[in-house]
Amino acid sequence: MKLKNILLRKGYTIVKLKKINTNHFQLKAIINDVKGYFILDTGASNTCVDINLAKNFKLDVKDSETKAAGAGAIGIETKIALQNKLKIKGWKYNNCYIVLLDLTHVNTALIEHKAKAVDGIIGADILEKGKAIIDYKNKRLYLKKLVYKL
Repeated sequence: MKLKNILLRKGYTIVKLKKINTNHFQLKAIINDVKGYFILDTGASNTCVDINLAKNFKLDVKDSETKAAGAGAIGIETKIALQNKLKIKGWKYNNCYIVLLDLTHVNTALIEHKAKAVDGIIGADILEKGKAIIDYKNKRLYLKKLVYKL
Protein backbone atom coordinates (compact mmCIF):
# COMPACT_ATOMS: atom_id res chain seq x y z
CA MET A 1 0.00 0.00 0.00
CA LYS A 2 1.27 3.48 -0.84
CA LEU A 3 2.20 6.04 1.81
CA LYS A 4 -0.33 8.49 0.36
CA ASN A 5 -3.24 6.06 0.81
CA ILE A 6 -2.21 5.11 4.34
CA LEU A 7 -1.95 8.73 5.45
CA LEU A 8 -5.23 9.75 3.79
CA ARG A 9 -6.96 6.98 5.77
CA LYS A 10 -5.38 8.30 8.96
CA GLY A 11 -6.82 11.80 8.41
CA TYR A 12 -3.90 13.57 6.77
CA THR A 13 -4.17 16.35 4.19
CA ILE A 14 -1.84 16.26 1.18
CA VAL A 15 -0.05 19.49 0.31
CA LYS A 16 1.92 19.66 -2.94
CA LEU A 17 5.31 21.30 -2.58
CA LYS A 18 7.26 23.15 -5.23
CA LYS A 19 11.05 22.84 -5.16
CA ILE A 20 12.67 26.18 -5.98
CA ASN A 21 16.18 27.05 -7.18
CA THR A 22 17.55 27.28 -3.64
CA ASN A 23 16.42 23.67 -2.97
CA HIS A 24 13.78 24.93 -0.54
CA PHE A 25 10.21 23.80 -0.81
CA GLN A 26 7.62 26.50 -1.39
CA LEU A 27 3.91 26.22 -0.68
CA LYS A 28 0.77 28.31 -0.58
CA ALA A 29 -0.88 29.08 2.74
CA ILE A 30 -3.73 31.30 3.85
CA ILE A 31 -3.43 33.45 6.95
CA ASN A 32 -6.57 35.21 8.15
CA ASP A 33 -8.20 34.60 4.75
CA VAL A 34 -5.25 36.08 2.80
CA LYS A 35 -3.25 33.83 0.45
CA GLY A 36 0.53 33.95 0.48
CA TYR A 37 3.66 32.09 -0.59
CA PHE A 38 5.87 30.52 2.05
CA ILE A 39 9.06 28.52 2.34
CA LEU A 40 8.86 25.29 4.30
CA ASP A 41 11.72 25.39 6.81
CA THR A 42 12.13 22.52 9.26
CA GLY A 43 14.95 24.45 10.94
CA ALA A 44 12.84 27.53 11.68
CA SER A 45 11.40 27.19 15.16
CA ASN A 46 8.39 29.42 14.42
CA THR A 47 6.19 30.34 11.52
CA CYS A 48 7.04 33.84 10.33
CA VAL A 49 5.60 36.57 8.14
CA ASP A 50 7.49 39.54 6.76
CA ILE A 51 6.79 42.45 9.10
CA ASN A 52 6.02 44.70 6.12
CA LEU A 53 3.04 42.45 5.31
CA ALA A 54 1.38 42.56 8.75
CA LYS A 55 -1.51 44.71 7.59
CA ASN A 56 -1.97 42.64 4.43
CA PHE A 57 -2.38 39.44 6.49
CA LYS A 58 -4.65 41.19 9.06
CA LEU A 59 -2.22 40.55 11.90
CA ASP A 60 -2.69 42.18 15.28
CA VAL A 61 0.96 43.00 15.99
CA LYS A 62 2.37 43.07 19.52
CA ASP A 63 5.87 43.91 20.74
CA SER A 64 8.28 41.08 21.46
CA GLU A 65 11.52 40.92 23.44
CA THR A 66 12.80 38.04 21.31
CA LYS A 67 15.57 38.50 18.76
CA ALA A 68 15.68 36.20 15.75
CA ALA A 69 18.63 34.64 13.98
CA GLY A 70 18.99 32.63 10.82
CA ALA A 71 20.08 32.62 7.18
CA GLY A 72 23.22 34.58 8.00
CA ALA A 73 21.48 37.25 10.06
CA ILE A 74 21.45 37.62 13.85
CA GLY A 75 19.79 39.94 16.34
CA ILE A 76 16.78 40.63 14.13
CA GLU A 77 13.97 42.57 15.84
CA THR A 78 10.71 40.65 16.01
CA LYS A 79 7.04 41.26 16.75
CA ILE A 80 4.32 38.70 17.42
CA ALA A 81 0.72 38.16 16.40
CA LEU A 82 -1.49 35.77 18.35
CA GLN A 83 -4.69 33.88 17.54
CA ASN A 84 -4.51 33.78 13.75
CA LYS A 85 -6.22 31.42 11.35
CA LEU A 86 -3.82 29.41 9.20
CA LYS A 87 -4.95 27.21 6.36
CA ILE A 88 -2.70 25.00 4.26
CA LYS A 89 -4.77 23.22 1.64
CA GLY A 90 -7.44 21.35 3.70
CA TRP A 91 -5.53 21.65 7.00
CA LYS A 92 -6.64 24.40 9.40
CA TYR A 93 -5.24 25.78 12.64
CA ASN A 94 -7.35 28.45 14.32
CA ASN A 95 -4.99 29.59 17.08
CA CYS A 96 -1.75 30.21 15.21
CA TYR A 97 1.10 32.22 16.76
CA ILE A 98 3.10 34.13 14.14
CA VAL A 99 6.46 35.84 14.47
CA LEU A 100 6.93 38.95 12.36
CA LEU A 101 10.35 40.05 11.21
CA ASP A 102 12.02 41.73 8.28
CA LEU A 103 12.56 39.00 5.67
CA THR A 104 14.45 41.24 3.23
CA HIS A 105 17.63 39.15 3.65
CA VAL A 106 15.70 35.94 2.85
CA ASN A 107 13.99 37.41 -0.20
CA THR A 108 17.20 38.99 -1.47
CA ALA A 109 18.85 35.56 -1.39
CA LEU A 110 15.87 33.96 -3.15
CA ILE A 111 15.82 36.60 -5.89
CA GLU A 112 19.59 36.26 -6.41
CA HIS A 113 18.94 32.57 -7.11
CA LYS A 114 16.14 33.45 -9.53
CA ALA A 115 13.43 32.25 -7.15
CA LYS A 116 10.26 34.11 -6.27
CA ALA A 117 10.19 36.19 -3.08
CA VAL A 118 8.04 34.80 -0.25
CA ASP A 119 5.65 36.29 2.27
CA GLY A 120 6.94 34.14 5.10
CA ILE A 121 8.17 30.84 6.45
CA ILE A 122 6.23 27.81 7.66
CA GLY A 123 8.28 26.56 10.59
CA ALA A 124 8.66 23.59 12.89
CA ASP A 125 5.84 24.80 15.14
CA ILE A 126 3.27 24.12 12.43
CA LEU A 127 5.00 20.93 11.31
CA GLU A 128 4.82 19.63 14.87
CA LYS A 129 1.21 20.74 15.34
CA GLY A 130 0.22 18.97 12.12
CA LYS A 131 2.28 15.84 12.89
CA ALA A 132 3.94 16.53 9.55
CA ILE A 133 5.42 13.96 7.26
CA ILE A 134 7.50 15.23 4.35
CA ASP A 135 7.75 13.01 1.28
CA TYR A 136 10.83 14.47 -0.41
CA LYS A 137 10.73 12.11 -3.40
CA ASN A 138 7.16 13.03 -4.37
CA LYS A 139 7.36 16.65 -3.13
CA ARG A 140 4.46 16.34 -0.71
CA LEU A 141 3.76 17.51 2.79
CA TYR A 142 1.24 15.58 4.88
CA LEU A 143 -0.50 17.32 7.78
CA LYS A 144 -2.82 15.51 10.20
CA LYS A 145 -6.18 17.26 10.46
CA LEU A 146 -6.78 18.84 13.85
CA VAL A 147 -9.86 17.98 15.85
CA TYR A 148 -11.31 20.91 17.77
CA LYS A 149 -13.30 20.27 20.93
CA LEU A 150 -16.40 22.37 21.44
